[in-house]
Amino acid sequence: IEDGTAIGNGLATAVARMQNSDAKSRVVILLTDGVNNSGEITPQTAADIAKTYGIRVYTIGVGANGTAPYPVMTPWGVQMQNDENLLKNIAETTGGRYFRATDNTKLSEIYSEINKMEKARTTIDSFPIYKELFTGFALIALACLLLEVLISFILRRLP
Repeated sequence: IEDGTAIGNGLATAVARMQNSDAKSRVVILLTDGVNNSGEITPQTAADIAKTYGIRVYTIGVGANGTAPYPVMTPWGVQMQNDENLLKNIAETTGGRYFRATDNTKLSEIYSEINKMEKARTTIDSFPIYKELFTGFALIALACLLLEVLISFILRRLP
């Protein structure tokens, strides 16, 4: 996986998981610094897809107050873009809201506010349960290794 933030891909994946849900309220919370510098799907395209399926996206920009400009390569050279505008646009397109979290307390307040706005409950039918099976195989491998060392030691002593 290459380094970078693919906001469009992440949002499109979330929408794909929710598109067939029969819940009354379908919501995605996008928590990011707002810099989209990777991925095949643009954030605006993903927002349009979310709007098509009636999924609201609440965007939360993480970082300092105000805008955080970052360089983007365009056909006209490197230009500075603003992360807040992208997140505001995604939220506006889907009927959600944009928030800015500057610290953990503010983030907690934002989640509480979103929780008050979205009252629909959902249930998940199953959770995957993982059982580690490597222990038995590791012990067998260790026993084989010790047996091999023991046999080679005995064979060296025989004439």
